[in-house]
Amino acid sequence: MEQKDMSINPLTEKGAMNHPVATNPMNNLSSGSAAANRMHPMSHDTGHHINPLNAQINPHAMNHPMVKPVSHDMVPAATHATPINPRTSNLAAARLPHRRGDHNLFLTSDDNSMMKHIEETHIPDGRDFDVKPLVYIIEEIVHRATPIAGHVHGAKVQAHLEALEEKAVPHSGLTEILNYLAYPIHRISMEIICKCVNKEDAHSTTMSLLHSLTTYAWDTKVAITFAAFAQQYGEFGLLVHQYPTNPLAKSVAIIMELPEIMERHDVLKQKFDAIHDLVDKMLDVTKCIIEFRDIQTSHHQYAITQELEMLINTAHISTAAYWTIRAAVMCAAMVLNLIAIGNEYLSSTSESWEISSLAHKLANILDHLRKVLNLCYQKIEEKRQHDAFEALLRLLRTPHIDNMKILSILIYSKDDQLPLFDGTHKRRVSLDVLRRKHVLLLLSDLNIAPEELFILHHMYAESKTQPNRPESNYEVVWIPVVDKRLTSWTEEKQMKFEEVQASMPWYSVAHPSMIDPAVIRCIKEVWGFNKKPQLVVLDPQGKETNNNAYHMLWIWGSLAFPFTKPREEALWKEQTWNIELLADSIDQNIFTWIGESKCICLYGGEDIEWIRAFTTATRAVANAARVPLEMLYVGKRNPKERVRKNSAIIQVENLSHVVQDQTLIWFFWERLESMWHSRTQQEIPGETDPILQEIVTILSYDGSDQGWAVFSRGLAEMTRGKGDLIVQVMRGFERWKHEVSDITTFVPSLDRQLRDLHSPHHCTRLILPDTTGHIPERVVCAECSRPMEKFIMYRCCIE
Repeated sequence: MEQKDMSINPLTEKGAMNHPVATNPMNNLSSGSAAANRMHPMSHDTGHHINPLNAQINPHAMNHPMVKPVSHDMVPAATHATPINPRTSNLAAARLPHRRGDHNLFLTSDDNSMMKHIEETHIPDGRDFDVKPLVYIIEEIVHRATPIAGHVHGAKVQAHLEALEEKAVPHSGLTEILNYLAYPIHRISMEIICKCVNKEDAHSTTMSLLHSLTTYAWDTKVAITFAAFAQQYGEFGLLVHQYPTNPLAKSVAIIMELPEIMERHDVLKQKFDAIHDLVDKMLDVTKCIIEFRDIQTSHHQYAITQELEMLINTAHISTAAYWTIRAAVMCAAMVLNLIAIGNEYLSSTSESWEISSLAHKLANILDHLRKVLNLCYQKIEEKRQHDAFEALLRLLRTPHIDNMKILSILIYSKDDQLPLFDGTHKRRVSLDVLRRKHVLLLLSDLNIAPEELFILHHMYAESKTQPNRPESNYEVVWIPVVDKRLTSWTEEKQMKFEEVQASMPWYSVAHPSMIDPAVIRCIKEVWGFNKKPQLVVLDPQGKETNNNAYHMLWIWGSLAFPFTKPREEALWKEQTWNIELLADSIDQNIFTWIGESKCICLYGGEDIEWIRAFTTATRAVANAARVPLEMLYVGKRNPKERVRKNSAIIQVENLSHVVQDQTLIWFFWERLESMWHSRTQQEIPGETDPILQEIVTILSYDGSDQGWAVFSRGLAEMTRGKGDLIVQVMRGFERWKHEVSDITTFVPSLDRQLRDLHSPHHCTRLILPDTTGHIPERVVCAECSRPMEKFIMYRCCIE
């Protein structure tokens, strides 16, 4: 057949020059398969080979030798010492083994050699284009250009379009970017068409495009090529959509000899389903490449470190860009072949395995890119949190005119939201309500005990009864300590948070998301938070004056204002060991008994038989000595069902008074523990500190399985003892009753009897939870003043 020198547009013509098939061994995805070597309907004895990556424009072309398919994962390097020229390379085809399940980007020296040639095409001139608006338009085109309504991916396409509409990404910046890239897009589109007309293989075409785009960044190269394909894809999709109803579209289709393929919905669907899957992967990879570009630009420059740069290099962006551009070439060739060859091309299935192979390749690349991206974001976040933490520390050490700057850093208000929730008026408020006030930051997790909330509620309400008092000039703000790095935020946690927040009359953070991880780190590392609730005190200028005033509030309530360390030291200097310090306000009768100068006995334990024996013997002694005595049962730390039952029995049998509210029993022991923690931090040696010795004694009594009792005459002399010794002394009252002349001699006489019966052999236990914070290395025994041994105890007590 005579060849004619013609310039053919494959979008409008059905004829073309005849060209021999170029069999480049670098083409690992573009070579044809046996399925492609079929008979042309016009000739029964002549084979007609269609290369799906090349626009085989003339359906009457001469026969071409069949090219066997090769592995999509392998691209052999050139066998010559000189670099490959992608425009002229025409080496012999080579059949290479197909490797299944290959997830690595580089496996052989051949692969590395090819990638080296790819990177040699990359000579960026430093221009930085934000191609995200362009990619958004590309995404709209490829999803809206679905060729037929019955597309098998119709639901998926519709979901994509709805997601795009929800994003409502503005087109701002698109005009500006197209001012620079419209011509390159058009030029690349024409180059793809020409390469297909000339039947160049996919690798050669891709390399040629990379040479044409040599001065652009990788994300811009991909966006330009993708846009060139999207333009062709969109034009064809528009024609298909308009064909049934638009006379102009029908006429254009007739000229292009497309009406017949418009009716072949079944085959057309199959081809464009494959393209749609591949395009989805191309979009995802493109977006990842853009994300890497964003990380490296000035917007993230503060976070760029050598470690991060090395991590980004492991993403092999050039590889991802190459395969994405190659996929665009493949898809463009399919559309061009469909237009150029028409109905005959519909029966060709040779490209289906190549499309699926490319989709598989891009899926592996996408998985790798996302893993590296996640690591990059992790490094960036670590750097950001480190910088934020250091900045927070500097702020905490810097003097300020008020507390607003510190509070705004601790409680971050996003999108101008009101950051605080007012628990009294149940509304959102700004940080201004705390301006120039003493602020107590209540730190806790979501599992703060109801008893603690009850006591705090009572103290807070009491402080607000007389707002003009200086000690009422403070506010409490709850900061939920939820480390988002270690735990996910669930609906269950949200409900728990709202439940706890609703129970607080003071201020609280509107949502835990307003607490930055750097603040969480400061709370744990600087302020020493460890599960147990804590009160950090900030003065009106935002300066931290106490990293934990919890113990002060528990011991003295609002009298501890302004909750500073010097104030704590001053309060202890004024304090003596007496029944008022020990019992405080757990029962209002105590103040009445003190005023009446009665003898007061506090006792505890869980053994009801000992309680009966002790109360009976003690009442008998008080009656015989004519001593006005009142007894109060304070149970045991962490009161459980047994303590409740004991209290009920004591009341029914009229053995003594009981603390009516179980929460106040809990408070009695928590407050005693707070006294121990606060006292151990004073600069007083434990061996010579009588108050600390008495506190440790009672705490150790509670650690034993026996009962115990403390006796006091009003605010005067006191004594205490273990349960078995006290019952023994009371039952032997006949031996020492001559020492008791009146109430003033009762407690001293009882004290002498208990000391005389003291056994040198004893076992004293001091049990404290491990979340209490400060644990001194040395604690002396309350019985013999020797250093106590330290053990770790795991306890499960189920009644």
